[in-house]
Amino acid sequence: MAQEETGDGAPPVVADMPKTAEPGEYAQTAAEMKAYTEEIGGTDLTFKMVPIPGGEFTIGSPEDEEGRGEGEGPQRRVSVSPFWMADKEVTWDEYEVFLLKRDEQRRKLAGIKPSQYDLKADAVTRPTKAYTDMTFDMGHDGFPAICMTHLSAKMYCKWLSEKTGHFYRLPTEAEWEFAARAGSQTAYHFGDDAEKLDEYAWSDDNAEWTYHPVGMKKPNAFGLYDMHGNVNEWTLDQYDPNFYATFPADKVTKDPYNIPKTIYPRTVRGGSWDQYPEELRSAARMPSTNDWKSDDPQIPQSIWWMTNSTHVGFRVMRPLHEPTEEEKLAQQLIPRPEDVPEWGLREGFIDD
Repeated sequence: MAQEETGDGAPPVVADMPKTAEPGEYAQTAAEMKAYTEEIGGTDLTFKMVPIPGGEFTIGSPEDEEGRGEGEGPQRRVSVSPFWMADKEVTWDEYEVFLLKRDEQRRKLAGIKPSQYDLKADAVTRPTKAYTDMTFDMGHDGFPAICMTHLSAKMYCKWLSEKTGHFYRLPTEAEWEFAARAGSQTAYHFGDDAEKLDEYAWSDDNAEWTYHPVGMKKPNAFGLYDMHGNVNEWTLDQYDPNFYATFPADKVTKDPYNIPKTIYPRTVRGGSWDQYPEELRSAARMPSTNDWKSDDPQIPQSIWWMTNSTHVGFRVMRPLHEPTEEEKLAQQLIPRPEDVPEWGLREGFIDD
């Protein structure tokens, strides 16, 4: 995407931009970052990105935190670089534009010529059709998209990046926890009292065995909704219960990220509608397993869908400074060619 610095603090001029830039959308420093609304071209859908300033925090939970689980320690000081994060989880409305090529269909019906962004997005590999309704009759419009594999979530981010001209990806565990805590060091971003969780989250206590539309509860101090509960959210990281122990105790670890080496387990965060309140804490971690595909009738099992993960969705983030293409591939911030079925490889038979 071609950019020119104006030198006066205004957004840069971007060739064939998909929409009019908003103030702060092309910030160069954390101080310049502002919330902005992103449009999904060829649709009437938008989503809001809020600035997360970055900084230091203590990752993990103290040993005496009620409900503390495996892999939440030892606590370590880490820092994360500034980024924007979607204020809500990705919804079915948004995900199905990617999944079902609704934008392409709409352009063809209206006789609209695709932009350079549309052409790049159209070339991104999309998931195969699911064998059944993956909402499982729990709700569609405004509800979080669920049951996608880690690869599917990353491919959505790749598609969205091409579609908008901004680089979107999944957050790392450290970025996710920093955003969820929003400056707190308590069990939940609002404090330690689980009795208040109903105001902020859908859990086993109040969800009545179903997920709910995004953004129905109170947000945290950063303006992020459903960081506790509703659905778990994919992060980039390989799950390792001993990962924090690899950080030096006497130094601050900058932007930690456990680059995946195997398909399972990957890490989801936040807890969900079918989990107990203590599993929704800011430090709580959960590993993915092949059991999340146990009812998948496809043989070999789909690389795109996890039929039994009705508790898992995701949200997108955008780093202040976009990495190079080489860095994206080396760090697996985007899917690699060998991860995608066009290259004849299937999940479970390669090291993703």
